[in-house]
Amino acid sequence: MRNIVIEIKWAIIFAIIAMAWMVLEKSLGWHDVHIDQHATLTNIFAIPAILIYVFALLDKKKNYYHGQMTYLQGFLSGVVITVIVAVLSPFTQYITVEYITPDYFANVIEYSVSTGTLTQEEAEEWFNLKSYMVQATVGALIMGVITSAIVAIFTKSKKQA
Repeated sequence: MRNIVIEIKWAIIFAIIAMAWMVLEKSLGWHDVHIDQHATLTNIFAIPAILIYVFALLDKKKNYYHGQMTYLQGFLSGVVITVIVAVLSPFTQYITVEYITPDYFANVIEYSVSTGTLTQEEAEEWFNLKSYMVQATVGALIMGVITSAIVAIFTKSKKQA
């Protein structure tokens, strides 16, 4: 357990930042007044998400591997963070939907139907807590592994001559 303390710390930081991002989105009107911009602008979260992985792997490299970390060690550390973030995802989705932005689903359903993007039934099937819990978990796993693979390239130690 001691060998993944850093990963647990950064997964919790990731979850907190993700919920803070939802507060920001809500306050900027992306969940109501400007919901038409939400699908595009929410992708900006990739920047802090990637930075969290960078800081996490640098932390692991410095404080666990004493400055010398291989690509595989970095990648595996990122995967551990990813799995913990994925496990936390249903909880963060619940908190987001119940406390941060409880009207989001009603708003996005109304918007999707009014623009002809989805039928009422399709929108209700897609935009609900259960669906978002699954999407968040699967998305966290896929994006986390990809992010880990890329960030590990840049955080690994250089070969010693």
